[in-house]
Amino acid sequence: MIPFKKLEFGAATAIFLLLLFPLLYQSVNHNVFELQRIYGHKFHQYHQVFDYYIHYVLPLLAHITIVYAAFLFLNMLVVPRFLEQQRWLPGLLLVVVTLALVFLGIMVAYSYRYGYLLGVYSSVKGAHMYFAKSAFITTAFYAIIYVVYYAGRHIYFQYLHGRPRIANERVLIGAVWLALLVFALGIRSRELFLVLLCGGPYYAAVFYIWYNRVFPQYEQAHHRKLILWRDILFSSLATGLVVYLLALVLTRYRPEMIFVLMLCMFLVQLVALLPLAWWLYTTGEDRKAAMLNLQMALGHSAANLDFLRSQINPHFLFNALNTLYGSALQENAVNTSEGIQRLGDMMRFMLDENHQEKISLHKEVAYLHNYIALQRLRTQASPDIQIDVNIDETHCHHNIAPMLLIPFVENAFKHGISLRKRSKIAISLSCDAQHIYFDAYNTTHPRPENDTAPEGRGIGLSNVKNRLALLYPDRHELNIRQTATEYFVHLTITVGR
Repeated sequence: MIPFKKLEFGAATAIFLLLLFPLLYQSVNHNVFELQRIYGHKFHQYHQVFDYYIHYVLPLLAHITIVYAAFLFLNMLVVPRFLEQQRWLPGLLLVVVTLALVFLGIMVAYSYRYGYLLGVYSSVKGAHMYFAKSAFITTAFYAIIYVVYYAGRHIYFQYLHGRPRIANERVLIGAVWLALLVFALGIRSRELFLVLLCGGPYYAAVFYIWYNRVFPQYEQAHHRKLILWRDILFSSLATGLVVYLLALVLTRYRPEMIFVLMLCMFLVQLVALLPLAWWLYTTGEDRKAAMLNLQMALGHSAANLDFLRSQINPHFLFNALNTLYGSALQENAVNTSEGIQRLGDMMRFMLDENHQEKISLHKEVAYLHNYIALQRLRTQASPDIQIDVNIDETHCHHNIAPMLLIPFVENAFKHGISLRKRSKIAISLSCDAQHIYFDAYNTTHPRPENDTAPEGRGIGLSNVKNRLALLYPDRHELNIRQTATEYFVHLTITVGR
C-alpha cells in the first residue's frame, strides 16, 4: 500500500495543478479589464463592486486548495492511522473537524465569489444563509465522493488486486476522460476543456510508449538509467509536439496558449504520470514473476508427487519381494541378501534423497546400479536376455534433480524384457564439464493377446518431460526414437551454465 499512497499523492497533486493552470493562465494571458467585464456583470447588475482577483481568482484558488489539503489530510493521515486501526473516537473527531473547516472555508469563498447576492437578498442574513447552505451541500458532496472513492479502492485491493484483470482498464480510463470533458463543457470552462482535450491523448500515448517500449527495454536489455531517461524525454517531447500540432490545426486557441499548456502538462507528466507508469509496470512484472514461480513450484511439486506415487506402490514392492523369494528358493542366501541390501539402499534413497531439489549425480547413478542389479537377479536364469551397462563417472561431478534417469531405465526393463524371445537392454551414461549424456536402448516385443494391462510407458514419459521442462528449460535435449522392434532414448542435460 505504501507505493499506492505515493501514487495517490502524485495523482491528487497533478489534478490540483491541472485545475490551477486554467485559472492562473487566464489571469496572466487576458486583459484584466476584459475579465472584469466577463465575470463581473452580475455584480454590476446589482450595483456591487467587483474585483476580478478578490471575487473570482482568490475564492476559486482557496476552494481548490482547501479541498486538496483536506483530501491529503484525511486520506494520508486520518483514515490509515485512526479509522483503519479502529481508533474510532479520535479518528471521527478529526473527520468532523476537517469537514467543519472545509465547510467554513468554502462558505467564506462563496461569500466573495457570489457577493452580488448581497444586493439580491433583502438582508445580509439571507445572503449568508445561502452561502452556508451552498457550502454545506458542496462539503457533503465532496464527502460522498471520497466515500465512494475509498470504497472502490478497498474493493479493488480486497478482491481484484493480484488477480487477472476483469475489466479493460483502457475502456475505464477512456470513460473517465469523456466524463471530464462533459464536466468541462457543463461548467463552460474553455481552459479546462482544452487541458482535457490535449492532455487525454497526450498522456495516453506517452503512457503506452513507456509501458510497452521504454520500460521493458530498460529492464530486459540495457539496464542503463541514462538511456532510460533519454528514451523517456524523447518519447514525451515527440508525442507532445504531435499533440501540439494537432491542437493548432483542430482548435482555434492561440499558439502561445497551447504551448504553455503543453509545457505545464509536460511538467505534470514527469511529476505524476511517470511514477504512476513505473509503479504499474513494476507491479505487473512482479505479479508475472510471482505467477511464473508459483506455476513452476506447483508443477515441480505435482510432478514429484506423481512420481513418488508411481514409484512407491505395492506392485513394485511385491515384484521385488517375489524376485528375492524365487532367488532364495533356487540358490544360496548370498544373492538373496544382496538383493535385500540393494532394495534397502533404493528405499533409503527414495525416502532421504528424493525430496531434495538437487543431489549428487553419483547418488543417482548408485540408485541406477541397484535397480539394474535387482533386474539382473530376476532375469539371470534367461540366457537370451542381454543387459549392457556402460556408465563412466569420471567427469560426473555435477548435481542433478533426483529421479530423472530412472524412469527411462525402468521403462526399458518393463517393455524390453521377454522371457520367450531374445531381448537386449543397453544403458550408458557419461559427462563432460558442462553436460550429462544418457542413453537407454531396449528391444520391443508385441504384446501377448491375453495381456489386458493398459498400454503406457511405465510411470509415463510425459511426467519426465514436464519435469525436464520445469527444471531445465532450454538446457536439455530429449530425443526418443521408436521402431517396430527397438526403442531408443537420448538425453543431454546442460548443467555447466
